[in-house]
Amino acid sequence: MEDDDDVEYMITRRFMKGDSTVMKRGLTKAEAQEWCRDPETSSRTCTRPELLEMTEKRGPWFDGYDEM
Repeated sequence: MEDDDDVEYMITRRFMKGDSTVMKRGLTKAEAQEWCRDPETSSRTCTRPELLEMTEKRGPWFDGYDEM
């Protein structure tokens, strides 16, 4: 089993319509979790105008993390 310090994570923005976009790579698990705790990483809680506009155009979305 790998030591958690050796595992890298990536952030993926997932749209409910099925497509996704990699937002960032090479994070620690703690960094990935911190990213995902930000309210601006979900269409349900974001407030920034550009994210609200994206939600209007592309539908619901959220950022999640996965091992690389």
